[in-house]
Amino acid sequence: MRQPNQHLKDELMDQIAQINPFHKGELEAQQRAGVGDVASWAGGFIRKFLPAQHQEFYQSLPFLVVSGEDASGHIWVTLLEGEEGFISSPDPFSLVMNTNIDAHDPLSESFDDGTEIGVIGIELASRRRNRFSGRLQKKNGSYQIAVKQSFGNCPQYITQRGYTRVPAAVNKTAQSSTELSSLQMQTIAASDTLFIGTGHHNKMDDFSGGFDASHRGGSKGFVNVIDHKTLLIPDYAGNNFFNTIGNLLVDNRIGLVFVDFEMGGLLQVSGHAEVDWTGDSIPDPNARRAIKVTIDHVLERPSALSLRWSMQGQSVLRLNVVDKKTESKAITSFYLAAGDGGALPQYRAGQHLPIEIQIPGQNGMTKRSYSLSGDPARQNEYRLTIKREELGLVSRFMHDAMDVGSMIYASRPSGTFVIPDDHSPLVLISAGVGITPMVCMLHDALANYERRPIYFVHGTQNSETHVLRDEVDHLISKHINASQHVFYSQPSEDDIKDQDHHHVGRISAKSILDLNCMPGTHYMLCGPAQFQSKIKIGLEEAGIPSSYISFEVF
Repeated sequence: MRQPNQHLKDELMDQIAQINPFHKGELEAQQRAGVGDVASWAGGFIRKFLPAQHQEFYQSLPFLVVSGEDASGHIWVTLLEGEEGFISSPDPFSLVMNTNIDAHDPLSESFDDGTEIGVIGIELASRRRNRFSGRLQKKNGSYQIAVKQSFGNCPQYITQRGYTRVPAAVNKTAQSSTELSSLQMQTIAASDTLFIGTGHHNKMDDFSGGFDASHRGGSKGFVNVIDHKTLLIPDYAGNNFFNTIGNLLVDNRIGLVFVDFEMGGLLQVSGHAEVDWTGDSIPDPNARRAIKVTIDHVLERPSALSLRWSMQGQSVLRLNVVDKKTESKAITSFYLAAGDGGALPQYRAGQHLPIEIQIPGQNGMTKRSYSLSGDPARQNEYRLTIKREELGLVSRFMHDAMDVGSMIYASRPSGTFVIPDDHSPLVLISAGVGITPMVCMLHDALANYERRPIYFVHGTQNSETHVLRDEVDHLISKHINASQHVFYSQPSEDDIKDQDHHHVGRISAKSILDLNCMPGTHYMLCGPAQFQSKIKIGLEEAGIPSSYISFEVF
């Protein structure tokens, strides 16, 4: 039963949703999870258009994951594919898909003018992903999508896979039921990836309403199959937007799709869900919460896609820890070399290294990605500078249990947070452990762009938390085209006496603008999301084009 003030609470949530990118369900989920005022900083990452990088990204994809509802109101998630280049983006506000939707697809009949959909674009080989919601319009044999809300995602929990194509199946089939078969249960129990679709119809029709498609991943068997009608999905730490769970709090309909990556099949599920906020229902110590799905409909479509994915094409690196250096009380650098003593794959400054480690008590390998912090010119060594997070499974294990001689597995470095390849001025802005990719960029920029003006701006609490300081000081001192600007928010008496910093306080957009950089300067941001958002918004409000501002979500 609703509390007497529930109606007033709903009205207040609706009013708040008018001035931020989240609807009342998402706001409630954020509040229940205790993650603070996400809306105060998230606006810098959520847009009503596609940034240029996202336009290019979607146009390079061989498929899109799409969520929506069928004519009966059931939510489904599907994969739509096409020939190379089947996606185009004529402007930042739209995508066009030149494809035919299979008649067996549960969303085929509802794809019409005005249909609301959620979309996630994901590149499994590089582990990039971005999301948006939009509205479909069928025109000249194509599907045009008007973008409503767009944002990026970090690469966490994505299993790397490369793809190939085979001739499309001529006679496609589909098998429907109201519960999972024993074989389907086994398929889900062996899966390391699923896509979730949820929806929220906002009565004000602002850009927070509509559908959402999201990715979930983990070790094989991370989805718990309770019985033929029930699944439990762990909810791990993420971006704190709570799009999926927020939708479920106001509309408990849900759609899932499990992909047969080897054979191109789709196992699609539609049902309804409830959230276990304690996570007690699921035997996964890393789960913050759990989503309990009750199945209403199942649709299995063998060979639905012409795409095939394999992990065999991905290079697996065996790396040994050859040195371990304490940078501060909470941060440690790990120096890694190839297990066979040979050269390592080269990387671009700013990229991250996807690693896999075996942690006792964990099912299978645990995967994470960390920015490379060393000198890209050192071909026989990678360096990861990692902060020990009290709730971080991998960071705690790395700090506490890994030492010289320990072994980890990794994929090739990846990521698009890299220095623009030109000679325009460069401002590297970081806070806390966000300094890691910036030091890597500083090495690269000073070695390859002798005349490029470079501003290294870093904020931290004090000298005790100021990591990699000596290395940056040494690099800056050797180059007349580089300058350093250090901010201490809580300097000690010794810091003030020794003048180990240049400014007291936190980095702000104004302090960046006070550098008086020339037009065309590129600004690179890395640090806590709230920090990045405030700087980004401040720079844009001052007239810096968003295309000249890059940031890393971690």
